Amino acid sequence: MPSPRSNPYARLFALPGTRAFTAWNLLARLPMGMFGVGAVMMISAERGSYALAGAVTATGLAATALTGPWTARLVDRHGQARVTVPAAAFASLGSLSLVLCVHFDAPAWTLFAAYAATATTPNTGGMSRARWSHLLRADPAALHTANAFEQAADEACFMLGPVLATFLCTSFFPEAGTLAAALMFLTGAVLFAAQKRTEPPISAAPLQRRSPLRGNRGLAAILVVFVCTGALFGSLEVVTIGFADAQGHRAAAGAVLALQAAGSCAAGLLYGLTRPSSPAAARFPRCLAAMAALALLPLLTTAAGGGLPLLAVALLLAGMATAPTMVTGMNLVQGLTPPGSLNEGMTLAVTGLLTGIAAGSAAGGWAVEHLGATGYAVPAGAAATALLAATAGRRALAGRPALTVRPAA
Repeated sequence: MPSPRSNPYARLFALPGTRAFTAWNLLARLPMGMFGVGAVMMISAERGSYALAGAVTATGLAATALTGPWTARLVDRHGQARVTVPAAAFASLGSLSLVLCVHFDAPAWTLFAAYAATATTPNTGGMSRARWSHLLRADPAALHTANAFEQAADEACFMLGPVLATFLCTSFFPEAGTLAAALMFLTGAVLFAAQKRTEPPISAAPLQRRSPLRGNRGLAAILVVFVCTGALFGSLEVVTIGFADAQGHRAAAGAVLALQAAGSCAAGLLYGLTRPSSPAAARFPRCLAAMAALALLPLLTTAAGGGLPLLAVALLLAGMATAPTMVTGMNLVQGLTPPGSLNEGMTLAVTGLLTGIAAGSAAGGWAVEHLGATGYAVPAGAAATALLAATAGRRALAGRPALTVRPAA
């Protein structure tokens, strides 16, 4: 057994089976950072409209937000392996349909329909967190480290994903990013599902038939915050792509976005090494306040006439508040979700993020097309709204789940 003084991340991966499920899960998650950028670059290149590209991606994200909790409920009832493979296969067909519609110049409405078909995309990040929650259920400190690692992994995927998608779309052909992402996602999801050794067991006594959100004021409050946070992410991505294009450096958009994720990834890994002394409900508003303050940097930089290099620095600094905020938020979600509904609870959190990302993508697409660099006011406003929502719901966030279900023996 590793020494108690050893690196806490090394202790995580000393557990049997954790390296295998993490590796394949990362392969399935990397495309999550590619799909949005790949679709925006593909559609804008072929149709010449960022507004259309933002609206299409928003539609796909909204459809995923609506379908995701139902997919997660199936996972809780039937297990990860049985649900992940067919759900991932159907979602990959939706991505392929989008590529075909764009390539063969199909009517605009078919782009919306095709991208909506990706709604069955399973929440692979949530399933990975559920495995850690099962393996580390008796070790809260190790679970904090695992959650920090998972958030850093998310950020790494959103750091590398846009760079890879941008490279493929600009170096080969506009559809290359989406095609590669779909292939990687399906391969990773199938191999992740095959790791039965660490898969959480299905509850012997199924939980309530209703959603864990019903009657749970704390979970509802955090979902509102996540919607606003998602709007920050979605608008920031589209506005940055549009700004880079206007500067004549469209191919650099992915690298600039990667710096924002790099700042978050580094902050997340460092955060995982700490042992917070205050409850997550008390830390969450403070994290959001830091995120709201740093979200002003891209707007102030571009308003002062700064170019792409200065914007990249601003995004790097702004990203440093993201991972601590999301780690703390996910800790709250895990504490507020009734036992046995963990996949559904975490997917509801992702649903909130996707809903916000969808709205932010659409708003960001309109803003950058009509307002130019001033479009960075959209992500800044979204971050401020998230802080206000958390402050208003602080009492509910500090509560316990309203739905109490006895775990199976």
